[in-house]
Amino acid sequence: MSSQQMAQAEPKPAEAGQFEPRILVFCCNWCSYAGADLAGVSRLQMPTNFRVIRTMCSARVDPEFVLRAFASGADGVLVLGCHPADCHYIGGNYRTRRRIALLRVLLEQYGFNPDRLKLEWVSASEGQKFQKTIKEFDAMIRDIGVNPINEE
Repeated sequence: MSSQQMAQAEPKPAEAGQFEPRILVFCCNWCSYAGADLAGVSRLQMPTNFRVIRTMCSARVDPEFVLRAFASGADGVLVLGCHPADCHYIGGNYRTRRRIALLRVLLEQYGFNPDRLKLEWVSASEGQKFQKTIKEFDAMIRDIGVNPINEE
């Protein structure tokens, strides 16, 4: 992940005590990124406080990227990939599922709410599912609150 992409995950100052969560979304190139594009082209209403990072496969999301995003102040990280058995790289999304499960355990051990990290399957034709996923994740992060690192 480049320094420019990491800079996008850094929190921006909120207006007068208003919490605006910073959400980083990793999308696989073949399915979820196309789903995000469909949501945008369809002009579906979504929060604007998320940044998309396109990866060739959800399995290319290194656990270090997720941990670095949280250390840089991201309030939530969403990993979106192809549905199981639809991965263009045979079993990449199965590896992703195992990694995310382990990362959630690791986050909890470090005192983070594991719900700050979510994995979801979104195909290229599911623009509405992308919109729904973003809206629900944004609402959940707003309920959870500010990243503990940002509070210090």
